[in-house]
Amino acid sequence: MQHAMRRKDRELTEPDIERILQENAYGVLSTVGAAGEAYGVPLSYWYKERRLYFHSAVEGRKLENLQQGHRVSFCVVGPTQVLPDKFSTEYESVVLEGSCGELTGEAKEAALLGLVQKYSPAFLEKGRNYIEAAKARVRVFCITADTITGKARR
Repeated sequence: MQHAMRRKDRELTEPDIERILQENAYGVLSTVGAAGEAYGVPLSYWYKERRLYFHSAVEGRKLENLQQGHRVSFCVVGPTQVLPDKFSTEYESVVLEGSCGELTGEAKEAALLGLVQKYSPAFLEKGRNYIEAAKARVRVFCITADTITGKARR
């Protein structure tokens, strides 16, 4: 269920949201565990066309939580600046909510290549070799966004 943004005057346009998701390097994935405990973990990601991709080890708390339910939230915060005299902060952020599923085969390899292109564009051939050598030791997931909202104070 999408909630209305309280501060409509700070709501970002789609081009600003896209820019924030493309330009920033890390975000926080939020999941819920079997006992209802919330868990947020920072990770690197690749974003394209309302889909957000990330890789993972083959075991761990994040994966346990993803087995409990496929609904997740992902938050990216751009540059910030504290405004001490105004008791506030300049910021920009995006929250993406959607369903998360694991990728396999060619889709998995394409997502890994997207990550290499984002983080190591000058090393594509070396990245392809790394993917080939490491793909069995990594899991890859895709969040398909139901909603994406952005907010800023500038």
